[in-house]
Amino acid sequence: MLGVALGGCSSGDFGRTRPDVLSDNMHSWIGAEATGSVGLRASEFQLTDGEKLMRDLAFPLIEPPHSRPLWKSVFGDYKPLPSPWRQAPPFDRTAYGRQLIDEPHRSHTSRYSVLIDDVRNDILRFEPFYANAARVIELDRKRNASLKMVSGLMPQERADALARMDENALIIQWVEQCLQRRISSYRWALERLVVHTPDGLAASADMLIGEMAAQTTAASASIAPVRAGKVLRVGG
Repeated sequence: MLGVALGGCSSGDFGRTRPDVLSDNMHSWIGAEATGSVGLRASEFQLTDGEKLMRDLAFPLIEPPHSRPLWKSVFGDYKPLPSPWRQAPPFDRTAYGRQLIDEPHRSHTSRYSVLIDDVRNDILRFEPFYANAARVIELDRKRNASLKMVSGLMPQERADALARMDENALIIQWVEQCLQRRISSYRWALERLVVHTPDGLAASADMLIGEMAAQTTAASASIAPVRAGKVLRVGG
């Protein structure tokens, strides 16, 4: 009976927040957190559909893998995350690997399977986020160009437009930093697994991590924020 109850609470997906607790704009806080963490004001403009989607797609990439215990995932626990510019304590690249090694597993190969699944899931989330982010930034370029042509543009409107462009760029930076951190964590974990319990699956894991790293580097180079001079200085 307990198993049935838990299954109903989780809607059958123990790795994600329950669908019934999801709401429109539930990830809108990501933009305000990104700008506020570096001393910039958040835009008061309404989010476009593309901007909403970008924030929804960003969340699974900025939430650390296995950051929520199973019971929290089951009961739909959800809390905003601090941006990388004010996270404390600092990032620990060993945390993921230590958790992976310390947790009991029926077979040593299951640890490799968890690692491979986590990397593969990030790769699957990668393309939708960056495809959408590219569209958002392209529209921001048009928004920026239109500022010179709109008649009677109020100072507050201009400030909100600039703030939204900075906000969108910072969210992309946030995801990039989290991806780089995940890659570092995955590599540390794989190195330890090879020492603790060597297995042929290590080659597959290494290949996937390399693919993820290459895609992250390529995406970072392909999407340049509209206001690069101001935004990129705060990324660190």
